[in-house]
Amino acid sequence: MRSFVRVLLGLALVFAGTSHLSFARQDFRAQVPEFVPLDTDTTVLASGVAEIGLGSALVFATRRRRFVGTVAALFFVAVFPGNVSQWLNRRSAFGLDSDEKRIARLFGQPLLIAAALWSTRGGARRP
Repeated sequence: MRSFVRVLLGLALVFAGTSHLSFARQDFRAQVPEFVPLDTDTTVLASGVAEIGLGSALVFATRRRRFVGTVAALFFVAVFPGNVSQWLNRRSAFGLDSDEKRIARLFGQPLLIAAALWSTRGGARRP
Protein backbone atom coordinates (compact mmCIF):
# COMPACT_ATOMS: atom_id res chain seq x y z
CA MET A 1 0.00 0.00 0.00
CA ARG A 2 2.86 2.41 0.78
CA SER A 3 4.36 1.85 -2.66
CA PHE A 4 1.00 2.47 -4.31
CA VAL A 5 0.53 5.77 -2.44
CA ARG A 6 4.13 6.81 -3.15
CA VAL A 7 3.82 6.15 -6.90
CA LEU A 8 0.37 7.78 -7.05
CA LEU A 9 1.69 10.86 -5.26
CA GLY A 10 4.71 10.93 -7.56
CA LEU A 11 2.57 10.73 -10.69
CA ALA A 12 0.27 13.43 -9.35
CA LEU A 13 3.28 15.69 -8.78
CA VAL A 14 4.60 15.06 -12.30
CA PHE A 15 1.16 15.90 -13.71
CA ALA A 16 0.84 19.03 -11.57
CA GLY A 17 4.36 20.13 -12.49
CA THR A 18 3.64 19.64 -16.17
CA SER A 19 0.46 21.67 -15.81
CA HIS A 20 2.51 24.49 -14.20
CA LEU A 21 4.50 24.67 -17.42
CA SER A 22 1.55 24.47 -19.79
CA PHE A 23 -2.25 24.47 -19.58
CA ALA A 24 -2.75 25.55 -15.92
CA ARG A 25 -0.04 28.17 -15.74
CA GLN A 26 -2.50 31.05 -15.25
CA ASP A 27 -4.34 29.23 -12.45
CA PHE A 28 -1.10 28.60 -10.59
CA ARG A 29 -0.27 32.30 -10.81
CA ALA A 30 -3.29 32.91 -8.53
CA GLN A 31 -1.55 31.03 -5.73
CA VAL A 32 1.72 32.94 -5.62
CA PRO A 33 1.75 35.15 -2.51
CA GLU A 34 2.81 38.78 -2.84
CA PHE A 35 5.77 38.29 -0.48
CA VAL A 36 7.56 35.88 -2.84
CA PRO A 37 10.58 37.85 -4.11
CA LEU A 38 10.55 36.29 -7.59
CA ASP A 39 8.39 37.23 -10.55
CA THR A 40 5.06 35.38 -10.38
CA ASP A 41 5.58 33.51 -13.64
CA THR A 42 9.13 32.55 -12.67
CA THR A 43 7.80 31.18 -9.38
CA VAL A 44 5.16 29.10 -11.20
CA LEU A 45 7.71 27.72 -13.65
CA ALA A 46 10.28 26.94 -10.94
CA SER A 47 7.74 25.20 -8.74
CA GLY A 48 6.57 23.19 -11.76
CA VAL A 49 10.09 21.99 -12.45
CA ALA A 50 10.49 21.15 -8.75
CA GLU A 51 7.26 19.15 -8.78
CA ILE A 52 8.31 17.18 -11.85
CA GLY A 53 11.65 16.39 -10.20
CA LEU A 54 10.11 15.43 -6.87
CA GLY A 55 7.40 13.36 -8.50
CA SER A 56 9.93 11.51 -10.63
CA ALA A 57 12.10 10.88 -7.59
CA LEU A 58 9.13 9.49 -5.64
CA VAL A 59 8.35 7.09 -8.47
CA PHE A 60 11.89 5.96 -9.30
CA ALA A 61 14.05 6.40 -6.17
CA THR A 62 15.07 3.12 -4.64
CA ARG A 63 17.79 3.93 -2.11
CA ARG A 64 16.92 7.39 -0.83
CA ARG A 65 13.13 7.12 -0.52
CA ARG A 66 13.04 8.44 3.03
CA PHE A 67 15.06 11.49 2.01
CA VAL A 68 12.87 12.08 -1.07
CA GLY A 69 9.74 11.76 1.07
CA THR A 70 11.09 14.31 3.52
CA VAL A 71 11.93 16.74 0.70
CA ALA A 72 8.47 16.27 -0.82
CA ALA A 73 6.85 16.90 2.58
CA LEU A 74 8.93 20.05 3.02
CA PHE A 75 7.92 21.18 -0.47
CA PHE A 76 4.25 20.77 0.49
CA VAL A 77 4.91 22.83 3.61
CA ALA A 78 6.67 25.50 1.51
CA VAL A 79 3.80 25.90 -0.94
CA PHE A 80 1.12 26.00 1.77
CA PRO A 81 1.34 29.81 2.08
CA GLY A 82 0.26 29.96 -1.57
CA ASN A 83 -2.94 28.12 -0.69
CA VAL A 84 -3.50 30.46 2.26
CA SER A 85 -2.86 33.47 0.02
CA GLN A 86 -5.37 32.21 -2.53
CA TRP A 87 -7.98 31.96 0.24
CA LEU A 88 -7.15 35.31 1.90
CA ASN A 89 -7.12 37.18 -1.40
CA ARG A 90 -10.21 35.37 -2.70
CA ARG A 91 -8.54 34.36 -5.93
CA SER A 92 -10.49 31.88 -8.00
CA ALA A 93 -8.49 29.15 -9.71
CA PHE A 94 -8.88 25.40 -10.22
CA GLY A 95 -12.62 25.66 -9.60
CA LEU A 96 -11.97 27.08 -6.13
CA ASP A 97 -14.44 29.93 -6.56
CA SER A 98 -15.74 30.28 -3.00
CA ASP A 99 -14.23 30.76 0.43
CA GLU A 100 -15.61 27.39 1.48
CA LYS A 101 -13.84 25.57 -1.35
CA ARG A 102 -10.59 27.45 -0.77
CA ILE A 103 -10.68 26.65 2.97
CA ALA A 104 -11.45 23.00 2.26
CA ARG A 105 -8.33 22.87 0.10
CA LEU A 106 -6.23 24.03 3.03
CA PHE A 107 -7.09 20.81 4.83
CA GLY A 108 -5.75 18.77 1.91
CA GLN A 109 -2.19 20.01 2.32
CA PRO A 110 -1.53 18.19 5.63
CA LEU A 111 -2.78 15.02 3.93
CA LEU A 112 -0.19 15.46 1.17
CA ILE A 113 2.53 15.99 3.77
CA ALA A 114 1.44 12.87 5.64
CA ALA A 115 1.25 10.84 2.41
CA ALA A 116 4.78 11.89 1.40
CA LEU A 117 6.18 10.84 4.77
CA TRP A 118 4.12 7.67 5.29
CA SER A 119 4.65 6.30 1.79
CA THR A 120 8.43 6.59 2.01
CA ARG A 121 8.83 5.01 5.44
CA GLY A 122 8.45 1.50 6.70
CA GLY A 123 9.38 -1.80 5.20
CA ALA A 124 12.49 -3.81 5.88
CA ARG A 125 15.67 -1.87 6.57
CA ARG A 126 18.80 -2.87 4.75
CA PRO A 127 21.95 -3.29 6.79
